[in-house]
Amino acid sequence: MAKPTGFMEFGREDAPHRPVGERVGDSLEIELPLGGEALLRQAARCMDCGIPFCHGVGCPVHNRMPEFNDLVHRGRWREASEVLHATNNFPEFTGRICPAPCETACTLAINDDPVNIKHIELQIVERAFAEGWIEPMAPQDRTGKRVAIVGSGPAGLAAAQQLARAGHDVTVFEKDDRIGGLLRYGIPDFKLAKSVIDRRLDQLAAEGVHFEPSVHVGKDISARYLRRSFEAICLAMGAGLPRDLDVPGRRADNVHFAMDYLTRQNRIVSGDPVPPDGAIDAKDKLVVVLGGGDTGSDCVGTARRQGAREIIQLEILPRPPEQRPASTPWPTWPMVLRTSSSHEEGCRRRWGVLTTRLTGNGSLVRELHGVEVARRNGQAGVQFEPLPGSEFSIQVDLVLLAMGFLHVEPHGLVEELGLKRDGRGNVRVDGCMTGEPSLFAAGDTVIGASLVVRAIQSGRDAAAAIDRWLMG
Repeated sequence: MAKPTGFMEFGREDAPHRPVGERVGDSLEIELPLGGEALLRQAARCMDCGIPFCHGVGCPVHNRMPEFNDLVHRGRWREASEVLHATNNFPEFTGRICPAPCETACTLAINDDPVNIKHIELQIVERAFAEGWIEPMAPQDRTGKRVAIVGSGPAGLAAAQQLARAGHDVTVFEKDDRIGGLLRYGIPDFKLAKSVIDRRLDQLAAEGVHFEPSVHVGKDISARYLRRSFEAICLAMGAGLPRDLDVPGRRADNVHFAMDYLTRQNRIVSGDPVPPDGAIDAKDKLVVVLGGGDTGSDCVGTARRQGAREIIQLEILPRPPEQRPASTPWPTWPMVLRTSSSHEEGCRRRWGVLTTRLTGNGSLVRELHGVEVARRNGQAGVQFEPLPGSEFSIQVDLVLLAMGFLHVEPHGLVEELGLKRDGRGNVRVDGCMTGEPSLFAAGDTVIGASLVVRAIQSGRDAAAAIDRWLMG
C-alpha cells in the first residue's frame, strides 16, 4: 500500500479534456494527461481494503490494480507496466474506451469517489511505450501448429498474441481493408486515435502474427479451406447484427445504422476510401440519434464535429437516477445517469420515448413521430406501454439508429460451419470450443455485444484452450 492515509487526504481528480470549442473542430483525442504529482496523488488513494473488488469483481481481465497503483506511487513505472501487461494485452485500448467497471467496484465507491484506475492504467502504458519498455516477445521455439483467427477486434488480437507467444503460427483474417475490427472503424478517433492501434499491431507482427486484411472468410475463402490449412480455428467476428427499427418510413434514404455512419467517418478521417454511395454527412442538419448507449454517444460527437445544426438523442428507457439505486448495489455496475464528453459538446436528450413512425416526402424522412412510454416488468419480460396523450413529433434531416447489437451475423460462415447458437443468437461453446472439432470462438461472437475488456479476456481464454488442445 503506497500511502495508508492517502484515500483520506486526497480527493479524486479526473483527467482534463481539451476545451469544447477547440476539440469539436478536429478529430484528435480529447483527453489530456494528469500532471505527475496529481497522478501520484491519485495512485495514493488506493486503500488497503483487504479484498480488492476492483480486481476480483469489477475487472474481467483481473488487472492487479492495488499492485500497479502502489508501484506508480513509488515511481517504479517499469514494474507497474509489467504487472499491468501480465493480465491485459492492450491497456492502451482499455485505458481509453473501457467504461471502467473496476472503478464502480472500488471499495472507496461505497461512500466516496473511487480511485481513478482507468487513467492511471493509461498513463502506465503510455509511459512504457515512450520509454521503449514494450518490446516484441517472440517465442524461442516454434510448435509448427497453424492457427487461423477470423476477425481482428480485441478478442481476435488478444488470442493471436497469446498463441503467437506460445510458439504457434498465427494468421488473422479480416474482411475490412485494415486490421482492428471495431477498434478501427467503430470507435471515433477523438476517443481512440488509430495510430494507437497501429503501434500495437507492429508488436504483434514482430512476434510472428501474420495479418490478412481484405479477406472475407466465407466469401473470399471458404471454411473448408481453413479446415484444410490450419490445425485450429478461432472465430472472433463480433456481434455485428444491429437492432433495427421496425416502423413505417424506416427504409428512407436518410435513415442509417450507427455503425455505417461511424465507419464512413472513420475512413474519411484516416484518408481511406468510402463506399461508392459516399459519406453520411450531418453538416447543417437536424440529427436524431435513437439509442442512449455508447454508440449513440459516439454518433453525437461525430455529428457535432461534422457541423450538425442540432442533435437530439432519444432513449426508450426511463431517465436513470443520478445516485446509485438500491437495485444495483456496490460492487455491481450502477444504473445511473452518465454524461459523456460528446453530450457535453451539445446535445438535447430525452428518455422514455418510443418512435412510432417516420414520415417525409419522396425518399427522405422529414419528421419523426413518437410517444412517451412507461416501463413495465411483466411475466413476458420488460414491456413499454404508451402513455395516452403523450404523442409528439420532431423535424429531422438525418436519423441514426444506435439501439445496440443483437448477435453475430447468423448467415455466411456461421451457417456454413453448421454452428449451434444459444437462445440469444450467440455461438454456443463449451470451454471456448464449439461443437465442431478444432473450432473455437471468442469475444462478442460468444458473449454478445459487450465491453472491450471482456473481449480481451475472452480472447485470452480461447488462446489458452486452443493451446491445450493443440499440445495435448
